[in-house]
Amino acid sequence: MPRRSLWKGSFVDAFLMGLKNRKDLLLNKKVWSRRSSILPEFLNSTIRIYNGRTFIRCKITEDKVGHKFGEFALTRKRRTWGTPKGKK
Repeated sequence: MPRRSLWKGSFVDAFLMGLKNRKDLLLNKKVWSRRSSILPEFLNSTIRIYNGRTFIRCKITEDKVGHKFGEFALTRKRRTWGTPKGKK
C-alpha cells in the first residue's frame, strides 16, 4: 500500500490540530476523522472514535502514536461460524 510522502508529513485534520495544544479539551472528545494520524501530543488522553454507528472509547498510549485513529475503532461485527451453544 503506498504511503504518504515524507516531505508532506502525516495527515491530521484541522479540528484536531486546534486541539493538540489544548490538553484539557482533548479529554473524552469525539473524533469523526478516522484518517487522521495520532500525534505525540495526544498521549495519555481518552478519545471517542466514530466507527460509523457508535463511538468507541480509546486511550492513546505510546504504542498508538503514528497510527491512524480508524485502526482502533473496528467497523464490523465479529461473526462466529457454526451453531450457537444451546441450540441444535
